[in-house]
Amino acid sequence: MRTIDLNSDMGEYGAPDFLAREVQFMPLITSVNIACGAHAGNPELMRRTARLAAQHGIAIGAHPGFPHAGDFGRQDRQTSPEEIESLVSAQLKTLSEVLASDHLVLSHVKLHGALYNLAAQDRMIADAVTRAVASLDRQLLLFALAGSVLVDRGKAAGLTTVQEAFADRAYGSDGTLVPRSVPGALLETEQQVRRQLHDILNGFVTSADGLQVPLQVDSLCVHLDTPHAVEFVYLIREEIRSTGIGIVKPQVTQ
Repeated sequence: MRTIDLNSDMGEYGAPDFLAREVQFMPLITSVNIACGAHAGNPELMRRTARLAAQHGIAIGAHPGFPHAGDFGRQDRQTSPEEIESLVSAQLKTLSEVLASDHLVLSHVKLHGALYNLAAQDRMIADAVTRAVASLDRQLLLFALAGSVLVDRGKAAGLTTVQEAFADRAYGSDGTLVPRSVPGALLETEQQVRRQLHDILNGFVTSADGLQVPLQVDSLCVHLDTPHAVEFVYLIREEIRSTGIGIVKPQVTQ
């Protein structure tokens, strides 16, 4: 049976409403990406989110990004590959130590924001990320934008890659995500999400300018911090299951 993973980024907000939403979300996904204290998060939030994931048997991943300088790590930085390798390594180590204190295991790595987008397009940045991941544990899965440079460089480095798509984000004709600063970057209606999900499950995505971009997808991200997030994740689960596809943790081979 064909399967797909559902992942979400968490541990980014300490406000009570977001914490309550995480409790709602966690049983509905199969992988969680936990902020590592740079763009967001702190050891207390990491531990809380990881424990919640463990209660539901969810795969626990790291979500490293650029340090928060008023933009939540969503703006490009003039950062060398060496600096990126160092900052990713430091964040992976931070989360790994938090998990170890509860005897929990890190399963994967998914970058955040601007760093995610840079690694999807820039070979040197992608190689820096793969070095950081491999230096910690070569068994870690590397989540990457489907069809991106990071997928290729991860495989070249001997890592198992998980190709990711987004049901709630608009795409450009080159297969990259439309920047959040651009109107329409976030899909905000059930009709939009259902249409995009249908395309993704059929092996492509329709770009903002109407082109069909082929995609091979292993995991689907559902953002926790977008309008109607809870409604969308229920819709997505229902639509996936109606096609006979199973929803499970990543089952990816090289």
